[in-house]
Amino acid sequence: MERRIDFSRERQMLCGRCDHRWRVNLEWIDRWEQGEETCPGCGMTCQHEDAPQVTVDPDDPALDDDRVARFFWYHTSTQADWPTRDFDPAAVLTPETRRVMGGEQRVSAWVARQRAKALHVGTYEAAVHNMLRRIRNQADQQSQFYLYRVRLMPSVVVRQGWLIDPSDFVGDVVLDEVCPPGVDVARYLNYHEDPGGLSLALGRDAIAGVQQVPVPLPDTWDGGWVRDAVAALEGVSGTVVPATGKPARLMRTSSLRAVLARELGASLAGRLPVNLQDQFASAAAFAEGEDPEQWARRTSGLFDLIDDPTRVLAALDQQDPREV
Repeated sequence: MERRIDFSRERQMLCGRCDHRWRVNLEWIDRWEQGEETCPGCGMTCQHEDAPQVTVDPDDPALDDDRVARFFWYHTSTQADWPTRDFDPAAVLTPETRRVMGGEQRVSAWVARQRAKALHVGTYEAAVHNMLRRIRNQADQQSQFYLYRVRLMPSVVVRQGWLIDPSDFVGDVVLDEVCPPGVDVARYLNYHEDPGGLSLALGRDAIAGVQQVPVPLPDTWDGGWVRDAVAALEGVSGTVVPATGKPARLMRTSSLRAVLARELGASLAGRLPVNLQDQFASAAAFAEGEDPEQWARRTSGLFDLIDDPTRVLAALDQQDPREV
């Protein structure tokens, strides 16, 4: 069952001091994070330890235990076979790496910890947001990403209620800590991607199957924007040197084509929800020497993931589910 996709929907805020709850838009949250808004109940700013934070919407349909397994859930990854059936985290370790880690006994302990981690799935919005965040923060711009639509086993047992995001500083969750014996899935409030939405921590056995498409879709073609962007980029050449007080040998030059591509990407970013604009601009960065048409198609495809998900959802509908 597909839920309504809305990157710009309003969010619920809850104050940790006065328990005031209210609904805000993304522009309000952006101003709040810059110290320009306060709690309507007590006047607290974002700088306090118990400052208001985004919270779960009490009308979120995923709060209904019986509906969790009926919804589609999403994940983005650079793995072409996520979740890997025979997951072996040590397969990529070289003999030198194994030695540095302290030998086979410590490698085995590390493998056990990796296998004990929960998988994460969430809303469509959270999956796209996660991909853009990775591109920006983890130098994954040139990586091929895949969007997965996840179907859960109908018999999954859902942990009662929901948790505050249990992830550690690198986003890991130990499955047994959130899903005790007899529980297959735990809901948690996602602060970082699709803030206020519910995501799931779960094990591989909770997943019945996945559908997968590459993102952006390989046949992306916006006859208007892509054509105009390619024509504009192919019409410029040369380099531009920024005006700075640094010695010439320390100044970094950019091609006029790269400067124009940044402007074109920024123009698209400005049409997106405010909490995605910086991440999208980073994802749309133009690499020196990149083919203009390839860049324009990729950038347009990323934009469409947010602005009009219908094409990618239709592409997923055409894929046979892969059993996990």
